[in-house]
Amino acid sequence: MVTFSIHEAKTHPSRLVGQVGEGETVILAHAGKPVAKLSLIDAPAVPRQLGFLAGALRVPGDFDRLGVKEKASLFGERGHLARS
Repeated sequence: MVTFSIHEAKTHPSRLVGQVGEGETVILAHAGKPVAKLSLIDAPAVPRQLGFLAGALRVPGDFDRLGVKEKASLFGERGHLARS
């Protein structure tokens, strides 16, 4: 763990970021007292990828009507659920 004064941090910010990037924890001190800690962010190793299943799944055209009869028979529902 390395300690820098606020003045050093303002003068050499890239040095602090470089040390943190190498895995070092950096303490910032004001008037000799520790006030902040800089450490490496735990980032995911692999970024999320949207759409990786595109084309692999198929939603049936009657998806919103699946199980309507079964639900009506279980719960005795009438009206819009009992229609076929």
